[in-house]
Amino acid sequence: MFIQIGLTALILMLAFYLPANARMMALENNHRNFALNMHDIADAYQMAHAADRGGLFMMSSEFDAVKERMGFLRQHPDLQSLEPEILELAAQMSQISQELARTYGDAQVERARMFLQQRQEEIELFQQRLEEAQVIQNELRQWTRDVEMEEMIARSQLTRLRDELFELLPELSTQLHTPRKNGSSKASSVVAMSPLRPAE
Repeated sequence: MFIQIGLTALILMLAFYLPANARMMALENNHRNFALNMHDIADAYQMAHAADRGGLFMMSSEFDAVKERMGFLRQHPDLQSLEPEILELAAQMSQISQELARTYGDAQVERARMFLQQRQEEIELFQQRLEEAQVIQNELRQWTRDVEMEEMIARSQLTRLRDELFELLPELSTQLHTPRKNGSSKASSVVAMSPLRPAE
């Protein structure tokens, strides 16, 4: 009797929990399938968008554009196992982003990259010339300092030489005014030198 009661309780518990577990498993499977489908849609959309950026699609109307994209996705070897609904959704998404693909097409992106590369090369050349100019400026500054130092030394030597000359002139003048002691009858014709005046 106790075994029957226990089995009955176990059956009631299983009858209560199994439907709930079945619903949870169904929700998990649906979520897993939804995630898988979204991943497939994203892959298909990336391929269609890359082809659109390359200028592969030419149709302008919405219906023809979606149809053209679906044909491209069906013929793609990596997407042949996907369902038509997924390909259709990816084609519609690619058609909606058609203007974006034209704006950021491969040709436009390559042109922008070339422009930026040229600008970068110009900046590098300008920096190189600027460094060369700085080196030349440093050399000229050092050269100017050397010349100024040499001029200062030459000016100092000239001043010292002038002072020594002014010291020697009075002695020479005194020696020239002194008469000779050898009994010569000729008078010394010495003209006194006037002191030098600075130029006004």
